Amino acid sequence: MTFYMQLLETSKFRLMDILLKPIVTEKMTEQGEDRNRFGFVVAKDANKIQIKQAVEELYGVTVESVNTMVYAGKKKSRHTKSGVTTGRTVSYKKAIVTIAEGETIDFYSNI
Repeated sequence: MTFYMQLLETSKFRLMDILLKPIVTEKMTEQGEDRNRFGFVVAKDANKIQIKQAVEELYGVTVESVNTMVYAGKKKSRHTKSGVTTGRTVSYKKAIVTIAEGETIDFYSNI
């Protein structure tokens, strides 16, 4: 395998490390249809430039803007037979990507 092929595979692996999974909810589906906005759960250390490049390369669209937000994990507790069990939900980073007019991302094509 040539150096170029290794570099190409490594960059795709890194792109998949940036975009962890798409957000497929009723609200995001509606925004995708009306406003060309699509949501992704992304790596916590990814910045807007990396997110933009990853979406453009993986889906072949033109990204106009990227908005990010970090959700903090919350404390949860529940009462069980053996007493109170406490835990914490996972914190994550979410990106809302606006793409150019007339383009779309189809998350359901591989199903």
